Amino acid sequence: MNNQNFNMSAPSLLKLGACLLYELLTIIALIFVSAGLFILIAGDATHGIKRLLLQLFLWLTIGAYFIRCWLKSGQTLAMQAWKLRLVDDKNQSLTLTIAIIRYLLATLSLVFCGVGFLWAIVDRKNLFLHDRILQSKIITESK
Repeated sequence: MNNQNFNMSAPSLLKLGACLLYELLTIIALIFVSAGLFILIAGDATHGIKRLLLQLFLWLTIGAYFIRCWLKSGQTLAMQAWKLRLVDDKNQSLTLTIAIIRYLLATLSLVFCGVGFLWAIVDRKNLFLHDRILQSKIITESK
């Protein structure tokens, strides 16, 4: 990765929030398509084991999307639109292990009312809690 193309400062909270909203729209679309495929193959999944399998399938599908994007370019679709990139503390792409752990920690953050994302409000570098723990960060691309 060529570090000359990136501003190493943290994006503003406003930009992070806008990116998260865009990310939500992408995830909703991914859920609709994935759930449709699951139901087409497995049938009704409104209760029992099929419901649990659908939830697991959706969580894994969303995880595969994020992890693939983080490993390939450091950017999801929303991050590309907002000119943001996820890197480690050496401004390099994440490793597979770190990307998986980041997804797991972000999931836990959502389970606990988004506390890990809200952490960015009090963090001096606007880092999410999972990024603070993993020593990763979101940086802004230069114009």
